[in-house]
Amino acid sequence: MPNNAYKNAGVDVEAGYRAVDMMKKHAAATHTRDVLTGLGSFGGLFSLENQKYDKPVLVSGADGVGTKLKYAFALNKHDTIGIDCVAMCANDVVCQGAKPLFFLDYLATGHLDPVVAAEVVSGVAEGCKQAGCALIGGETAEMPGFYAQGEYDLAGFCVGIVDRDRVITGAAVKKGDALVGLASSGLHSNGFSLVRKVFWDKSAALGEMGEALLTPTRIYVKCVLDMLNSLDIHGLSHITGGGFIENIPRMLPKGLSAKIIENSYVIPDIFLRLQKMTGSDKQGMYNTFNMGVGMVAALPQAQADKAIKMAKAHNIEAFLLGEVIGGEDGVVFA
Repeated sequence: MPNNAYKNAGVDVEAGYRAVDMMKKHAAATHTRDVLTGLGSFGGLFSLENQKYDKPVLVSGADGVGTKLKYAFALNKHDTIGIDCVAMCANDVVCQGAKPLFFLDYLATGHLDPVVAAEVVSGVAEGCKQAGCALIGGETAEMPGFYAQGEYDLAGFCVGIVDRDRVITGAAVKKGDALVGLASSGLHSNGFSLVRKVFWDKSAALGEMGEALLTPTRIYVKCVLDMLNSLDIHGLSHITGGGFIENIPRMLPKGLSAKIIENSYVIPDIFLRLQKMTGSDKQGMYNTFNMGVGMVAALPQAQADKAIKMAKAHNIEAFLLGEVIGGEDGVVFA
């Protein structure tokens, strides 16, 4: 087979080599003494010998960015979408009480542009820095004819660690616990199929609204880990797809529900605009979007004020969102 046969078929291996070379510096900036290999090996090696746990448990999570990527394509802005990818995984892992250790990404495209790929990975590396974990590897796949020109998909995988005795399962949540909400940075990475239905045109995608919609997902890891070290956290919920309605009950034992105080915080304007433009009712909005709350912690009422202050020390707005009540209603509003 001629040397250029694969390239003529649409796969440029030289572009792949250039992309990896450009990515290496971003990954290296996240490495600690526990990372034993750089990019380019068949697998990423991470040592656990420096981790001090009596009964270590590994916690893993995988996720993607979804159709929010369409805004990255439209704005030709690729250096923040990787933060979303890390956030969707690391925020899930920390909900189990785990400290994220390392992250791997998967970038697939029809035609590999090394510059764009490196920009995407720079965002992944920034997300890893925010989450306190190392980017130790991943995969870049070029699949001609599979993706539209200029488009790609991005997904990732995070592994964290926690002592077995400190795993957060939600089993400790009890009636009367306070629910403290940590503010989101915007839409995060959920509900974008509906967002695009109402906002997707050239003026919206490429104008001020597009920039706002592309705001990366907030990463709560360092704030939550501080809370776990200082407070009696009973449960944690990352508000992603399914909003309040699906996610808050995931941390509640059977027989308990969450009462949300509707005026406990100011709902960001973007959600009010979406509700008006889509005609969604309250239930639909809270079942689709985070509504301005990206993480919810259940803890004793006496510790709620301290939790709020700790979040603000991390530059995250926080508020008493509600409380845990009896019943099987899931989420109720008052």
